[in-house]
Amino acid sequence: MKLTKSVSSLVLILALGATAACTTREVLTQGYVVDEQTLQLVPVGSSREQVELALGSPSTKATFDNEVYYYISQTRERPVAFMNPRLVDQRVLAVYFDADNRVARIANYGLQDGRVFDFISRTTPTGGRDASFLGQILGDTLGGGAGPRVSTN
Repeated sequence: MKLTKSVSSLVLILALGATAACTTREVLTQGYVVDEQTLQLVPVGSSREQVELALGSPSTKATFDNEVYYYISQTRERPVAFMNPRLVDQRVLAVYFDADNRVARIANYGLQDGRVFDFISRTTPTGGRDASFLGQILGDTLGGGAGPRVSTN
């Protein structure tokens, strides 16, 4: 009887150890992750060259009225080592230039309550081409398109 209890205890300990080994949560970041110290190197009025030296090449550029540099990042989470990672956050750092190729403003867009939101100015962008572009990039994370989806868990 004692041997059975010892074996049962050993099996329980091994099972708990195996379960603990499988629950290694992994956070994966991809793209340009905004660093506040680096962002302070490019205040409003900085030249295009200063932006490229401090932040590097943008993920993509837009030329609606004046040029805009977009730095895109994603954070994915894998709850267990063998599962596919799921998208939990996506950000777009937008650097807007004026006609003199100087930084006019900087925005850090993401999703808040299911809407595109600027985490620097604490506002939601209004209509226009820029808002449509950001909606396309970030909107796929809500399930509006075939792109990646943000987990609500």
